[in-house]
Amino acid sequence: MRPANGDGPGASFQVIGAVAVALLLLLTQTIFIVPAGNVAVVTTLGKVTGGQRSPGPNIKAPLIQATSLFDVRTQVRPEQFSTLTKDLQVIEATATVKYAIKPSEAARIFETIATDNSQIYARIIQPSLLKALKSVFSQYELVTIATEWNSISELVQDKVAEELSKFNYVVVQGLDLTGLQIAEEYRAAIEQKQIADQRLLRAQTEVKIADQEAQRYQILNSSLDDQVLYKLFLDKWDGQTSVVPALPGTPGTSAPSVIVNGRR
Repeated sequence: MRPANGDGPGASFQVIGAVAVALLLLLTQTIFIVPAGNVAVVTTLGKVTGGQRSPGPNIKAPLIQATSLFDVRTQVRPEQFSTLTKDLQVIEATATVKYAIKPSEAARIFETIATDNSQIYARIIQPSLLKALKSVFSQYELVTIATEWNSISELVQDKVAEELSKFNYVVVQGLDLTGLQIAEEYRAAIEQKQIADQRLLRAQTEVKIADQEAQRYQILNSSLDDQVLYKLFLDKWDGQTSVVPALPGTPGTSAPSVIVNGRR
């Protein structure tokens, strides 16, 4: 006899298979994996719900919830720029900034300024970086910038960090300025100034040393008297010299007497 539905066992297997596939699809829509070095932002019907999700397996409501990943590892991004100095000279260089998104701010970033990693630099880092570069370099003349490049690089980093702290989205971990380019005629003038500064520093050092020597001799000269000189002579006397100064301050003598060949 055949089953009433006329399909037999094959139909049951088909139903079971369909249910299994549906459950598998539902599971893939429910469980998602956040890779190491990333956090996920979950939205429910387009609205951010809850905080960021940490690396590892996570659960979301199927169909109505979606996820967006943000890389929170250190990012390194070079930025070529040109700007004006205080004396209105154009310089070109490369600023390489190192930064990282604050994991706790991923949800706020998604809500207010960027919905994926590709937008972070252009919308958050770059505007603050260019503003800081313009602000710092406009305070110094070209010669100062060329000779104090490392110090100015630190000032730019501090300024970028200050600008970004207003929004509190990211952490600046470092900034390097490289590849300074200036007009050739100004480069020669800067080199001449550096040479002149080195000569001036050398001359100042020599004057300082001479002043110290003069002060030392002045102190030594003021401390010398007959008693000290006599003591110094005795310290160096070999006991055989035929001319020896008498002890200073001998009564009845207006000048130090001497002993010559054993006689006064």
